[in-house]
Amino acid sequence: MPRLVLFLATAATLAAQQPSREDVIRAMRKAAEFYRNKVSTEGGYHYDYASDLSYGRSEHGEGPTQIELQREATPIVGMAYLEAYSATGDRFFLEGARAAAMAAVRGQLCSGGWDYLVEFEPEKRKKYPYRVDNNCGVASNAVTNLDDNVTQGVLRLMMRVDRALDFKDAAIHEAAMFALDSLLKAQYPVGAWPQRYKEIPDHTKFPVKKASYPETWSREWPGPNYQEHYTFNDNTIADVIDMMLEAGRIYKDDRYAASAKKGGEFILRAQMPEPQPAWAQQYDRDMHPAWARIFEPPSVTGGESQGVMRMLLVLYAETGDRRYIDAVGPALKYLKASILPDVTEKSETRRKFKPGEPVVARFYELKTNRPLYITKGSRMQAAGMGSKLVDGYKLSYTDESVITHYGVLTSGAGLAAIERDYQRMLKADPATLRRPDKLHGLSPWSDRAERGPRRGQGGAPAAKVRTLITSMDDRGAWTKPGTIGKADRLMFVYAAKPMVLRVGRRSSDGGTGNTDVKDQSQTIQLKENDTVEVFQGPQPPLERIISSSDFAENIATLAAYLKSR
Repeated sequence: MPRLVLFLATAATLAAQQPSREDVIRAMRKAAEFYRNKVSTEGGYHYDYASDLSYGRSEHGEGPTQIELQREATPIVGMAYLEAYSATGDRFFLEGARAAAMAAVRGQLCSGGWDYLVEFEPEKRKKYPYRVDNNCGVASNAVTNLDDNVTQGVLRLMMRVDRALDFKDAAIHEAAMFALDSLLKAQYPVGAWPQRYKEIPDHTKFPVKKASYPETWSREWPGPNYQEHYTFNDNTIADVIDMMLEAGRIYKDDRYAASAKKGGEFILRAQMPEPQPAWAQQYDRDMHPAWARIFEPPSVTGGESQGVMRMLLVLYAETGDRRYIDAVGPALKYLKASILPDVTEKSETRRKFKPGEPVVARFYELKTNRPLYITKGSRMQAAGMGSKLVDGYKLSYTDESVITHYGVLTSGAGLAAIERDYQRMLKADPATLRRPDKLHGLSPWSDRAERGPRRGQGGAPAAKVRTLITSMDDRGAWTKPGTIGKADRLMFVYAAKPMVLRVGRRSSDGGTGNTDVKDQSQTIQLKENDTVEVFQGPQPPLERIISSSDFAENIATLAAYLKSR
């Protein structure tokens, strides 16, 4: 075959395999119309839905009158709409992002930020201190929540929607300004923020100190009063700092950049002295590592310390202040030396890691640097009665039979990437390191928030895009195997050790008074880690689900493909 003919034939084949721009936009529009018109509640979303949309739930919210404001729900879907709008210019997608932001406006608390869920049912809303309802005097447990990137993620979405709308939507703009002002007021003199707050903290009770080791610390959990602590847990402070950096860019207001730098000062103060020059998950007002939840002891953390180092590199890139990058070196050296030795007989928690993957402890005992673990415990939940621990949840020096719902071990693989960035940035001109003006993702300082292909990789592969287009159902939904339960769950039990479940039905004696009646029952052996759930009604939960994080990732992948062409 002549070379020209072969070339033309190959080009024609490749063209046939590559989805056209029109195909991709049509698929994005179909998927987004389904998600906006059939899935959303007042513009917001849950984590997951049963495939027939009969039930939706998140970590905290559930049902048709609530939405979730954690990253994997409303914020990430709103961000995906913005990516689609950027790639297509179609204002339908911008309106989807605007609707998500407006859902958040309706859930903004009088304290300035947001909690995990938003309730839309009119009578139930009266129990929440929502600003738009002028309900600020109501007694409620709802708080401005900085844990799990809640308020920070919502604010990032609102700020970017505000910019995309040229700051002309008064409700969104005013809510964003009020939230930012609240966070400025809530920042402690030391530069940190509380994990949660209902009211602005009394700053006179929180002196500026440097981190130090306490003379003693309790091995028993003292209780749940930890919300005022200075909190790195789940990268809380890092997310606030970077959100403030972005606020400074979007609104051209030096107060936000100054707040971010003040947060950076806290990171420097919070670095523990030798022999453990990294960071704790949380600190009390004396700048001592402190307890938070029952499975989060005072310690130096091999987990959040990695996020802190990444945030220090971002601060160096954004400010050129050498102190930020200088703090990374000792911490990096310490954490590399704290990588746990490999073992032949691996525990349950150790088997989660790939062969050869470096592993670090989430918690290192203060001064001794011995890994700390939390023993596994059984727990049960009953409708309307909350959750109860039955046993376990004690400190241990061994990783045998430890909790699995929370990572007491974490990967050390990211240390190599941190070291590469650290070495590269040491040699670079700081003026060349600043990030682009427009940021993407809900935690731009961290790779974990990125959706779709990484920028700089030339967009999504055509084969993946074709698969995404053809794998939608007739509605425009992407579904996958899984179950999220269903409404009206009555009971949940987690077995931390072998148990016995007895299911029985006592047959009637027909009114004869005969006590010699057979007990028709069966016994089921529960193994460690088994769960039991009881739902009302005869129908089992559906076994296919729709995921908001999948929707967001798929839309972002299609948008990246368009931008690369």
